[in-house]
Amino acid sequence: MADPIAWDLAEKVAVRVAGREPFSESYHYASLLPDFDEFTAQAEELVAAETGLRSLAGPARARVTDRTGWIRANLASFQRLFRPLTERLGTRLTGPIAPISRSIAGAEVGALLGWMSTRVLGQYDLLITEGEDDEEQDLVYYVGPNVLALEKRFGFPPREFRLWLALHEVTHRAQFTGVPWMREHFLGLVQGTLGAVDPDPKRFLVAIRRAVEEVRSGRNPLDEGGLVALIATDEQRAILEQVQGLMSLLEGHGDVTMGRAGADLIPSAERFQRVLHSRRRTGGISAVIQKLIGLEAKLRQYAEGERFIEVVEAKGGRAVFDRVWESPAMLPTVGEIRDPERWLARVHDAATVRH
Repeated sequence: MADPIAWDLAEKVAVRVAGREPFSESYHYASLLPDFDEFTAQAEELVAAETGLRSLAGPARARVTDRTGWIRANLASFQRLFRPLTERLGTRLTGPIAPISRSIAGAEVGALLGWMSTRVLGQYDLLITEGEDDEEQDLVYYVGPNVLALEKRFGFPPREFRLWLALHEVTHRAQFTGVPWMREHFLGLVQGTLGAVDPDPKRFLVAIRRAVEEVRSGRNPLDEGGLVALIATDEQRAILEQVQGLMSLLEGHGDVTMGRAGADLIPSAERFQRVLHSRRRTGGISAVIQKLIGLEAKLRQYAEGERFIEVVEAKGGRAVFDRVWESPAMLPTVGEIRDPERWLARVHDAATVRH
């Protein structure tokens, strides 16, 4: 059975698209690992004190990498995560056209990962599945050349900026390793989405018709999750909405915690936030790519998640917001993220029934 994606070609294309990294040869590069080792450990304590979420998986581990290292780590995660889907697709990939299809898919995956590698600063890697080498799991990645380039371009104080980055990524680790059910729940949603994929090419024709109808109605069919949402079945779309609600919560919580936990230690935090928010709002071909892969929808999640937290805490305080960590049933839907009063009403009703 052929794999429908040429992963080796994906890596070659991604590395080429990622381009040359002048800062990987900078003498400043040597300062990154000791700094991120220090700040990742410090961030873990600050995040635990601020949120009450303490990792059940032991101390966080930092890894400074270049763009190629980030690409390879994500390709490995994608191969493991997508295996149930690629195995199903592989059974239909036959005939003389199969090698061409594999190469096209590999080139597309590589191009997207290569472009993303030029922009990512840090990432908590939760995608690597259980049963693999422990040294390659549960890592907090920092893409060194990108961090150095941003520091130089905007004149950021390096130690402040590095602690600020560590706070965001360590918050995500606390969410997935400090809430006992979160990792399993999230990966279950992802697997549910992939499991519902119909490998029939006719699905794409249906998606195109749907896109035309959306345009005629005055809506952009790529606004809610990119191509994945566009080709989703009704079953997938329901799961995608759960994923979108969860990611809005986690991304918003990451930004809020970053600001609060480092408030007394990072005087430049407001400037960092302003610059990165502006950096997220790209134009031209970058904006098109972000829309196609659903990244633009992800960027909206930061603002929507932050507003949800702001409203909930203003109405009920921190104790009410913390109920989101009780169980998957307490997570807000996309609709509740955008209308926090609905979630507050549901939580109040649940508390009334319980008492």
